[in-house]
Amino acid sequence: MSIDIILNTALEIRRIVFEHTIKNKGGYLSQACSSADFLAALYAKLLNLGKSTAPEIPSLFSGNPSAKNLHYKRGALYHGEKESEHDRFFISPAHYALVIYAALIAVGRMHKKALDMFNQDGSSVEMIGAEHSPGMEVTNGSLGQTLSMAAGTAFARKKKNETGRVWVFVSDGEFQEGQTWEAFLTMSHYNLNNMAIIADMNGQQCDGTIDSVMKLGDIEAKLKSFGAYTISIDGHNITEICEASKIKPVNGPLVILANTNPWQGMSYLKKRSPRLHYVRFKSNEELNELETAIREELYSS
Repeated sequence: MSIDIILNTALEIRRIVFEHTIKNKGGYLSQACSSADFLAALYAKLLNLGKSTAPEIPSLFSGNPSAKNLHYKRGALYHGEKESEHDRFFISPAHYALVIYAALIAVGRMHKKALDMFNQDGSSVEMIGAEHSPGMEVTNGSLGQTLSMAAGTAFARKKKNETGRVWVFVSDGEFQEGQTWEAFLTMSHYNLNNMAIIADMNGQQCDGTIDSVMKLGDIEAKLKSFGAYTISIDGHNITEICEASKIKPVNGPLVILANTNPWQGMSYLKKRSPRLHYVRFKSNEELNELETAIREELYSS
């Protein structure tokens, strides 16, 4: 698959999130800016996923999973069959749900009309993704817990001699969480070299910039000291993303630190920095100004 196809997929992800944000007068725009390129590479080329077994238009929420609820639908069905050779893909930052939905749509795993159900009562297309939301393997709980759950899955897959990898998408703010480092200790101790973690290092979180909340320091050195094979890349360079994904460590998990720009493809957002976690508008004038500027950039190519 050519780089141009992946870049076009990334552009479509950004366009879908942008159009949805304008229509709904708010949304997670910066997350689409920073993650669209590596998500496009993962979904369009790198992940070994089976064919989706989920409906193109998601089912309504059918209740919590239990022995008495046989109609429960998991969002992971959009990632296809779970055979030994297939990869598993865990999304940790659940607030990226809209971006994940856009990616599923861009690669043909879900219909665009699914977004009509976004954040509606009774819908599985949640604003903050849960286990039943398209593309979500688990309900994440507090930010930072998914990595531990994915490690447990990777441990089980090694025990069963399954060949597929366990991929995890994390946000950089999760490196401020203690449970994240406990998970890395576990991965190193059990040599979970069937894990590949990609981190969106966009420097942003809910309360401002990462450094203004809690500095991470030399995160690459810290991860290496915890037994992870760590590589830092340009998260918008498709070649670097693809080359990094090929690495299969002998010991410990692979961690790809994808250094990204939270206004990539939507440069108008820079003027709103550092308040980029969720883009909302104080007036119709503000919305119209942003829409005009970003629409010109996204649709000029």
